[in-house]
Amino acid sequence: MQVVLVAVVVAGCALFAYADDRRQAEETARRQVTATATAVARSPAVVAAARSGDPTAALQPYAASLVGEHGVAFVTIMAPDGTRWTHPDAGQIGRKYLGHIEEARRGATYSETYRGTLGRSVRTVAPVFDGGRVTALVSAGITVDRISEQLSKQVTALFGMAGAALALGGLGTYVINARLRRHTHGMNASELSRMHDYHEAALHAVREGLVMLDGRRRIALINDGARELLGLGEDAVGAPVAGLGLPPSLTGALLASEPRADELHLTADRVLVVSTRPVVGGERRGTVVTLRDHTELQALSGELDSERGFTQALRSQAHEAANRLHTVVSLIELGRAGEAVEFATAELELAQTLTDRVVDAVAEPVLAALLLGKAAQANERGVELVLTEDSRIDDGVLPRTLPPRDLVTILGNLVDNALEAAQGSRLARVTVTARADEESGELLLRVADTGPGVGPEDHDVVFERGWSTRGPGRGLGLALVRQAAHRGRGSVRLAGGPDGGAEFTVRLPLGAARAPVEARS
Repeated sequence: MQVVLVAVVVAGCALFAYADDRRQAEETARRQVTATATAVARSPAVVAAARSGDPTAALQPYAASLVGEHGVAFVTIMAPDGTRWTHPDAGQIGRKYLGHIEEARRGATYSETYRGTLGRSVRTVAPVFDGGRVTALVSAGITVDRISEQLSKQVTALFGMAGAALALGGLGTYVINARLRRHTHGMNASELSRMHDYHEAALHAVREGLVMLDGRRRIALINDGARELLGLGEDAVGAPVAGLGLPPSLTGALLASEPRADELHLTADRVLVVSTRPVVGGERRGTVVTLRDHTELQALSGELDSERGFTQALRSQAHEAANRLHTVVSLIELGRAGEAVEFATAELELAQTLTDRVVDAVAEPVLAALLLGKAAQANERGVELVLTEDSRIDDGVLPRTLPPRDLVTILGNLVDNALEAAQGSRLARVTVTARADEESGELLLRVADTGPGVGPEDHDVVFERGWSTRGPGRGLGLALVRQAAHRGRGSVRLAGGPDGGAEFTVRLPLGAARAPVEARS
């Protein structure tokens, strides 16, 4: 179709050029014969010969000398009635002129194309005036065959150029078509259209996030899942990755030149598993990024870790209870029943005191169970877990905007970090405050330990993923705490504890009004 279109365009241009050249050739011939006829009609020799008794003798040699000049095929001088005085063919002298002479007899110069004795010609008839009277007529003409002969040279060049243009257009069409085929992997328009429809359907059907970056690290394509996971708007396409406002670690992963596989990254609200793979085709053309939401799985993993901790604590308590029971039985067998009762009562009071304190102060069952489990873990590690006297969370105070899972994430991670920090210290104590104040409209969760604390130089990075004093592979807990606080539109603050360790304070709004997100140190 492209070659046919090129051929039609070239043929149309060639025909137009041919018609235009022929028109110009005929117009040029008409001007030439008009100039010749007019010049002869104004010649004094012609006027004088017209007065003589034998005009042919004087005018025939003169007319013959003009034939061939500028392509003129004939010059005929005649009487006003059309009788020829001159002609290239002497046998035609004395006969009537073939053509229209009425306009010339009335004194006007007239041009026409007419078939005469020499064939079709472009001719002009001019009057010869003598004292204001038409005494003779002059006709000069160029045959159409001679015009066609002159035009044929131009037509040869014209069609040669048209052929070259057609060949060049065909070659260009072939090159462009081959290039398009190479870039489209041999697919035609219908196949490309069908693939585009499949591409759009698959792109929006995939729940995982998919981002494609071009060679300049700009978003070339993004699906709905990726917009939601990264918190981007409809204008994300074409935006550079460095200007999206994503966390530095996630931005670095997206800009990395080497492939990444299942890396864990935190945004303000989500835990994402990121995989990247460069698109290479002779040169780096971009990067394909897949995103998976790991938030729910991470929360479930944290809860599973807590359950495992509870299980280990219960197993330890069961072992300790068995030892204490054996002690009581042994005291009874030794006949020391009073000492057995005293020993058993003391142990029961020690365990029941903390349980009663937690149950009385914290009516939220999830937090109460968490604190009791952490108390068992603390007892196993030799750390004292203390719930402050001003701790109070009444039943029904916590709104639905604060899901129990986020509260477990916040308080569980803070207590776990505090237990690790306090273990082995001189006092070995963790102090927990959990208070819901309806007047101020906020929930306060504070955890302090007696550990070594956090240096001032680390206050700005302590909430970043990967920061830990416990070696590699750690450092996710505090990042999750800040993320959960962000989801609850609250704040988390790090300060020095009263016993020299670290003190973390989380404040979450209880009412419908949401406070701005804040993370202070």
